[in-house]
Amino acid sequence: MKKRAIFAAGFAGLALAGCIQVKAPDKPIEINLNVKVQQEVVVRLQRDAQDLIQNNPELFPQ
Repeated sequence: MKKRAIFAAGFAGLALAGCIQVKAPDKPIEINLNVKVQQEVVVRLQRDAQDLIQNNPELFPQ
């Protein structure tokens, strides 16, 4: 019984608190992905370099 009274009092307090408004932001949300793009470029360059070395062993004698 005590729990119901506390719940009812809490609910009444929320109801008297006013309205909650959900509003879209004025500015668009910006997500910076520069790190991911740079990592992808490095991986591609590394793969290209490996392919170049493997396909042209005369250019890089050991």
